[in-house]
Amino acid sequence: MFLSGTVVVDAHTVIQDGAVVVEGDRIEAVGDAAALEASYPDHATAEYDVLAPGLVGGHVHSVQSLNRGIADDTALLDWLFQYVLPMEASLDADGMEAAAKLGYLECIESGTTTVIDHLSVAHADRAFEAAGELGIRGVLGKVLMDKASPDGLVEDTDAALAESERLIEAYHGAYSDRIRYAVTPRFAVSCTEECLRGAREIADRYGGVRIHTHASENPDEIATVERETGYRNIHWLDEVGLTGEDVVLAHCVHTDDAEREVLAETGTHVTYCPSSNMKLASGIAPIPDYLDQGINVALGNDGTPCNNTLDPFTEMRQASLLQKVDSFDPTSMPAETVFEMATINGATAAGFERVGELRENWKADIIGLSTNITRATPLHDVLSHLVFAAHGDDVAFTMVDGKVLYENGELVVADAGAIREEARRVARDLDLNEAADEPIP
Repeated sequence: MFLSGTVVVDAHTVIQDGAVVVEGDRIEAVGDAAALEASYPDHATAEYDVLAPGLVGGHVHSVQSLNRGIADDTALLDWLFQYVLPMEASLDADGMEAAAKLGYLECIESGTTTVIDHLSVAHADRAFEAAGELGIRGVLGKVLMDKASPDGLVEDTDAALAESERLIEAYHGAYSDRIRYAVTPRFAVSCTEECLRGAREIADRYGGVRIHTHASENPDEIATVERETGYRNIHWLDEVGLTGEDVVLAHCVHTDDAEREVLAETGTHVTYCPSSNMKLASGIAPIPDYLDQGINVALGNDGTPCNNTLDPFTEMRQASLLQKVDSFDPTSMPAETVFEMATINGATAAGFERVGELRENWKADIIGLSTNITRATPLHDVLSHLVFAAHGDDVAFTMVDGKVLYENGELVVADAGAIREEARRVARDLDLNEAADEPIP
């Protein structure tokens, strides 16, 4: 396939009147359109105003897609234990599939081609199958919760770890290695030491498996962990083995200097979720400091109940503006830095090589956007536009592994209308608007 337009190769390289040539699941060539056209005369052609690497959702909750708008203006632990966890507990297998498909549909429609997805305790198979069917790239994991959790979610430790191993054997490397596994403790508050150490043992046993969990999102969470273990959160995770190059920690809003040293020294990845952190009033993550220390920072939307959208362009804008106002420094977090978080940094956190830039022999994960809109007129700087002005609705083309998933505003791999209708049906049956009376740890 011969794709032409303004090509954003990476955060620092833009080719005006460029082209990307796709062969199979790989990028065959990138360069000037006129120069490449003669070499590839027989390829099917498509033209988009802007071509860019597919964006990476470094922390999402597809299972929470049915909760959009039901827990607004709520503190984190109340939000989690009174709304989100009871909903997860109520989902049957069909509900899990409906939620996952809805989440992946929104991602594909708005330019996210790779996700690191924090599922739920049960029915994880259905989410893996949904990701496989819809064609998104992802690192997915069944959630582990063996203490301080609502009925329907709390598990026997050995059974939870055994189920994780079963899923690894079934899905890690599935769909031509487009889908991989992450061992996924929810967070230290809801996991015993045995469970956390067991997560590390499993990851070590299977090559290429990641670990994905939440950490240091909220002061109450940190206080709970310190009261129970005697350690601050990051130090506790390090103690039980949940730091390292294969670990992705979502949030890390409240860390002290010693904890940041641990993250840097161990090569642990951090995912920045600015909209979620703002909506839940969790605070502002010290992202410039992380970057200065060489910590790889990805970008994530989190879930729709604490963000209301999985639009990655909205998240890029928020990521930059929040840091500028926090530091009183308009030069903080420029567009190039944020775009790297949403592309190559996210792919690195997920463990995918040759993903996150448009380069020869890299994976053909590509999005095309329209700029024939007032928000893009005039278009002086395409990278500035992508980070500060573009919306997910501008995406007109999404390709993963060389396969077209979304084209001219239509999902081509499944029936988008049927996915939305099934999500509405499941949501009606869940009675989502009533908060559960769950104890807060």
